[in-house]
Amino acid sequence: MPGGTTVTERQPVDVAVGVLIDADGRFLLTSRPEGKVYAGYWEFPGGKLEAGETVEQALRRELHEELGITIGAATPWKVELVDYPHARVRLHFCKVFDWTGAFEMRERQAMAWQTLPVQVAPVLPGTVPVLAWFAAERGFAGATHLQS
Repeated sequence: MPGGTTVTERQPVDVAVGVLIDADGRFLLTSRPEGKVYAGYWEFPGGKLEAGETVEQALRRELHEELGITIGAATPWKVELVDYPHARVRLHFCKVFDWTGAFEMRERQAMAWQTLPVQVAPVLPGTVPVLAWFAAERGFAGATHLQS
């Protein structure tokens, strides 16, 4: 190609992400299980949309598969495009305030209810913007600090 190299635009993978918020305002983070890219990193739970699924349908399925819970309404919050070395992902963040069932870590992942600043590390890069959004919503001074 004249004038240099061409960059192939990678098609983003759509991912439904659940931001579960409990009655005390804490949010749930889970660790990525062994064998997955970024194993051990903390993130909001969720997963890829399958063909024909809406974001809410995918989130409902993924959270049941991963955590053993059944969610109530999922409120669309924000969409973020993240370029990872292994994939380009379009993260559809939904707030979830209502669920039933006991939490089961079905992928042998860990879970932690968190407030700002978060106490777990490392945090997945795609999770970082969400912490800033929480900080802005809650008027938290240390918006850019992940850990104390």
